Amino acid sequence: MKLSEELQWRGFTNQTTFKNNDALDGAPITFYLGVDPSADSMTVGNLAVAMMVRHFIHHGHKAVLLVGGATGMIGDPDGKDEERQLKTINEIAKNKAGIAAQYKQVFAGQEFTLVDNYDWFKDFGYLQFLRDIGKHFSMTQLLQRDFVQSRIGKGGKGISYAEFSYSLIQGYDFLHLFREHDVTLQLCGADQWGNSLSGVELIRKLEGAEAHVWSAPLVLNKATGKKFGKSEGGAVWLSADKTSVFDFYQFWLNVDDDGVLDYLKIYTLLSKEEIVGIIEEFKQKPADRLAQKTLAYEVTRLVHGQAEADKAKAATEALFNGTASELTPTLTLEPGEYDVAEILVRANLTASNSEARRLLDQGGIKLNQQKVTMAKITLAKGDLLQAGKRRFVKIV
Repeated sequence: MKLSEELQWRGFTNQTTFKNNDALDGAPITFYLGVDPSADSMTVGNLAVAMMVRHFIHHGHKAVLLVGGATGMIGDPDGKDEERQLKTINEIAKNKAGIAAQYKQVFAGQEFTLVDNYDWFKDFGYLQFLRDIGKHFSMTQLLQRDFVQSRIGKGGKGISYAEFSYSLIQGYDFLHLFREHDVTLQLCGADQWGNSLSGVELIRKLEGAEAHVWSAPLVLNKATGKKFGKSEGGAVWLSADKTSVFDFYQFWLNVDDDGVLDYLKIYTLLSKEEIVGIIEEFKQKPADRLAQKTLAYEVTRLVHGQAEADKAKAATEALFNGTASELTPTLTLEPGEYDVAEILVRANLTASNSEARRLLDQGGIKLNQQKVTMAKITLAKGDLLQAGKRRFVKIV
């Protein structure tokens, strides 16, 4: 399958500056993808675009992966309705190291160049930037950007000059990478389309050359219509320190039937033939949840390695057999009687007491596989407490 066809089949086709997508099927293109260090880990949303990058590499294109040390000092205003809190230098350094490590994990065995835009911005003088770069941007066009309009329009919370300038900084990234690494294509998520076009314009004006952007659509949860990648506890992170391997595995295991085919295409490297075969078997026996089990294992293996994926799989199987494993979340308590709602919140099995009581009323709480019906329970070492279908904690 050609790259243009694979991107279409997997759901990675959105806005692009290419007049013909067949341009991706020709000679090797050097492209880049950038991630700002707003946290020390990427999320499931970042992973979707990273998976698109894997397919570009597989089809012979050359990858430059950027960690935005400079842009991270400002913060991308796109998609935000108010000013970001600035990160400290130490926070940014820590976050850059975390993201760089995840790049190396997700792209293990692949050839890529890792760069940090702080390296070319740290000695770039303000006046020089205004003369060489700012001169080529139209205020009219910048003010028409959706995120600017939302911030300065009626009811908006305003935008600082720093965040307003973010698009110029990202535009220069593309120009610099064009000059230094022959990069002619930027890959991005749908929310970065406007910022990415800034670089295309700079390269055209200053170099008289053609550059392009290819964006991936936003991944949506078909069951809710909302952005995909959230759990009860918030964002799903690639870092095991933020989202445990067990919870990461459970997130994928619990995706809805309507969306699982899309997620297999986007988040795994399985071939079209393999995915089609899995879905056909899944349709015959949906209760076996083969599609979700395959998805959970493949994504966990990619992000955390095979050994951790095997542990998460074994832990899940143990739980459904009424036992616990080394990966099962634990809660340390003195033996005795406890309020069910308080324990569920304390164990992060529910977000609030009201949610816990509602789940209790619906028969969704179990202790050692037995349904809990009373507001108080007696807990001892080794007990397995369950909320809903797939949220567990072991009492230690």
